Amino acid sequence: GAASQAPAITVADRNQPLVLSYAQQRQWFLWQLEPDSAAYHIPAALQLKGRLNPEALRQAFESLIARHESLRTTFDQQGGEAQQRIHAPATFTLVMESLQDTSTEAVRERVAREIQRPFDLTQGPLLRVRLLRLAEDDHVLVLTLHHIVADGWSMPIMVDEVVDAYLALSQGRQPEQPALPVQYADYAVWQRQWMEAGEQARQLDYWLAQLGGEHYVLQLPTDHPRPTVQSHAGRSLAIEVPAPLVQALKAQARQQGVTLFMLLLASFQSLLHRQTGQADIRVGVPIANRTRAETEGLIGFFVNTQVLKAQFELHTTFSALLQQVKHAALQAQAHQDLPFEQLVEALQPERSLSHNPLFQVMFNHQAQRSDQGRELPGLSIEGLSWGNPTAHLDLALDTFESEDGLGATLTYVSDLFEHATIERMAAHWLNLLQAVSTQPAQRIVELPLLDEAQRQVILGQWSRHEAVYPDQRTVQQLIADQAARTPHATALICEGQQLTYQALDLRANQLAHCLREAGIGPDVRVGIALPRSLDMVVGLLGVLKAGGAYVPLDPDYPHERLAYMMEDSGIALLLGHSAQLQALAVAPQVRSLCLDSEPLDAWPSHALPALGDPDNLAYIMYTSGSTGRPKGVGISAAALSRHAHVAQGFCGLSAADRVLQFSTFNFDAFVEQLYPALICGASVVLRGPTLWDSETFYREVVTQGITFADLPTAYWYLLAKDFAAKGPRDYGSLRRIHMGGEAMAADGVLAWQQAGLGHVRLLNTYGPTEATVSVMSHDCSAYVTGEQPLPVQIPIGKALGGRSIHLVDADADLALPGAIGELLVGGELLARGYHNRPGLTAERFIPDPFATTPGGRLYRTGDLARYREHGVVEYAGRIDHQVKIRGFRIELGEIEARLREHPAVREVLVVDIDGPGGKQLAAYLVPNTMPEAEDALRAELKAHLGASLPDYMVPMYLVLLERMPLLPNGKLDRKALPAPDTRQSQPAYVAPVSELEQQLAALWAEVLQVERVGLGDDFFELGGHSLLAAQLISKINSGLGIDIPLRLLFEKPQLNDFAQACASTGLSLSEDGLSDIERMMNEMAGV
Repeated sequence: GAASQAPAITVADRNQPLVLSYAQQRQWFLWQLEPDSAAYHIPAALQLKGRLNPEALRQAFESLIARHESLRTTFDQQGGEAQQRIHAPATFTLVMESLQDTSTEAVRERVAREIQRPFDLTQGPLLRVRLLRLAEDDHVLVLTLHHIVADGWSMPIMVDEVVDAYLALSQGRQPEQPALPVQYADYAVWQRQWMEAGEQARQLDYWLAQLGGEHYVLQLPTDHPRPTVQSHAGRSLAIEVPAPLVQALKAQARQQGVTLFMLLLASFQSLLHRQTGQADIRVGVPIANRTRAETEGLIGFFVNTQVLKAQFELHTTFSALLQQVKHAALQAQAHQDLPFEQLVEALQPERSLSHNPLFQVMFNHQAQRSDQGRELPGLSIEGLSWGNPTAHLDLALDTFESEDGLGATLTYVSDLFEHATIERMAAHWLNLLQAVSTQPAQRIVELPLLDEAQRQVILGQWSRHEAVYPDQRTVQQLIADQAARTPHATALICEGQQLTYQALDLRANQLAHCLREAGIGPDVRVGIALPRSLDMVVGLLGVLKAGGAYVPLDPDYPHERLAYMMEDSGIALLLGHSAQLQALAVAPQVRSLCLDSEPLDAWPSHALPALGDPDNLAYIMYTSGSTGRPKGVGISAAALSRHAHVAQGFCGLSAADRVLQFSTFNFDAFVEQLYPALICGASVVLRGPTLWDSETFYREVVTQGITFADLPTAYWYLLAKDFAAKGPRDYGSLRRIHMGGEAMAADGVLAWQQAGLGHVRLLNTYGPTEATVSVMSHDCSAYVTGEQPLPVQIPIGKALGGRSIHLVDADADLALPGAIGELLVGGELLARGYHNRPGLTAERFIPDPFATTPGGRLYRTGDLARYREHGVVEYAGRIDHQVKIRGFRIELGEIEARLREHPAVREVLVVDIDGPGGKQLAAYLVPNTMPEAEDALRAELKAHLGASLPDYMVPMYLVLLERMPLLPNGKLDRKALPAPDTRQSQPAYVAPVSELEQQLAALWAEVLQVERVGLGDDFFELGGHSLLAAQLISKINSGLGIDIPLRLLFEKPQLNDFAQACASTGLSLSEDGLSDIERMMNEMAGV
């Protein structure tokens, strides 16, 4: 390493201010940020059994502290610079405590409590020793150090020296230890001088080139949302690596020319790549950083952290990765002296209190100490475990190599992960190790992380839902049979008009005769341009009875779009009312049939003989296409019939139901709202052409006796909010609501509960048009009743009958549980394909590699999803619309949920838009009441968001709307959203006004070395970082006499907010440097 060419460490002048090492500087900053945190305490607990000499133990510690200056050092800040203060050796007092409750649990709880006690770095001591007396011959010695004066390497040094000194003192001898050539403070001065002499620049050049300018947060599949402020609550899982596997791994490492450390690091990075799908995996690796003989016996904070990067592509093999990791590790070793703190400051990653900069996972490989215990005359010493560990990072893998084998531990943040998730991750890692031990030439994406049992659970239990259909009759035959059973039952209701089942069937038969005479038969397309009416349903059934396929053409669509759909689908005939037919430009070769003038009564009313087979088209439905032209999805008669049976079952429909037909007929939800009801004798209530407001919906539900409704999610959310505002009331016979089409907002469920609708069963559904309407559903009733906690994201559930669901990774193999994969839908209900688009059909409808019978297909939805507990699926966005802001992948639903929590907000949508500096966020909001001062509400909402979200998740623009624009089918019309007014964004410069604002702006400018700072400027966007932040706070404390915590700058990085917070703290410093609160307490104490 470079340290071998470094100058020798010399003794620093103790009469000069003693600087902190770079690692200590970061610890000083972190302590100022969270002075009460125990995250950086280094603990040890030793069980002492036998005769103990407490006085000899006390003297042993006194000797240790006299020998190591670091253990009698405190820290303070002078003129904006932190410095070490070394205190003279003094008499050491051993704190002893007798425990009344000596049970194992009580002892561990007392140890954990002792370790959690905060340190004051300015007062010390920074080594705490407490002797717990359990019995005359049984004690527990608890040692706690702050990381600023020690590291993991220091602990065995300290324990060994204390034990050796105790042995000597208990035998009446003085401890004999060679003098230390230098102390930690000498190292700190040497490190800074060496780095500043040019070594820093040399090593930094390597790391800047190696790590580049983009620093993404590792998106591990967590079970819970990331807290705004990073949690350190941890748990750990011990992993047993079988001995034969260890031997195979060591042999493989030798064969590949790498160390076991390199192989294990590569395996961990491969696991993280497979878990996240991210191509750039960065792992923190601690190094002892004791490259010089003088430092080996010192107690101090030497450990450094390196960021080791691995890059993955689809074709990367494990052998190739090993060589990449070997090169990175050797290069890192040659540049290991650059302090991690300097790397962070140089790279300037996005700062957040929610996670660690540059990496969020760590790997530490070490040779395990063979003997943890010590035997002294009359006294045995053994290590004692207690409680849960502190987790500095999301996830850490520790491996312990020894002659006997390999031990491993996964430590994780328990606020992010469930223990079962980590157990699953450990199993995947072991499976990966097993694979690479024998087949290192395999591509990493092919390494079998799932064992056969897990694959079978996913394929057999989670993926498929077999369906049994009562028969193979078409929907038109099933409806005709229903008409024969209940001829006088009401089939359709629409704005005061009704049709019985018999009347519907007879009229549809008459139309079918007319159409058959006009040449309509199997796979012949008929356009239907009818308003929402009874005739619309008669038209659909008539086409199906004639053996043809219908093409819904919503008369309210733009004429240019309708003309394209008619041309593309190749309709032979257009069915409509005179008003619609006159308005449309119909091609000369297309015949027209006007239902409001055609004398259908002249045609026979008996059923025609059926033509064609189940694979013939039932309808072609157009959906938006990426090319800007809609594409036609062709659904077969068999798929329609089968889905009608499945939907009748999962909707729980019977002849007693009244089903609301809400959707427009060119949207696939229409299919689910009509045919399942008609095949079982239920009544269908057709909504008229005007979209109902919430009160009209309520009135119709009650007066029409509606029992079931399937609604667009956006419309349901509007209802839920409005109904909650009205409070509980009678909803008549309503028993069930389904919704789908968009992600479901969790706070809508709470509103549903507040409306007193807990008795109405609520289902979230999911399904693309290409898979014949709904393919998955999730019952949300338990969330409404409170039986289950409300998740941040409502799942889309599990597969419905006749469907298979597969989540696949980038290599089209099964995604790991919890990991995001593309959602593929299979089963016998898929569309035939895209009409006249064979290339697109082949691209989106692919052979099913998981099928149990040959010939199966899968539809690639383009949606991302992940498996949650028990195989429940959670939607995770679009594969082609991943939102990233300043390197962070963002769940827009989280921002929406936070905005909905504000009492002024009624509806919200957050989107990403293109801005001058890349992607920006814009929030579209419908307030409960449109405010007179819009800017004030925007400021209030931004402050509300800033209180719970990182700044990169606070939208740049907040656009207030009277109402959300909706399409005729009730779905949100995103294209109608207005472009944000760019004048909302931060102005170039707003001059500070008050004296305090001007003083703060001047200090910011001085620390940041910029010409001027305006009220709208952000400290970190102007180049600030943690070290400068600490300097600034010190200057404010000393220069302005205001006592504020360091973390305030992170919470309020904009000068305007920061100045307001400073003005309202009420902690102005008095002349003697004490805050008002401290002064008042001292006066009360008579100081």
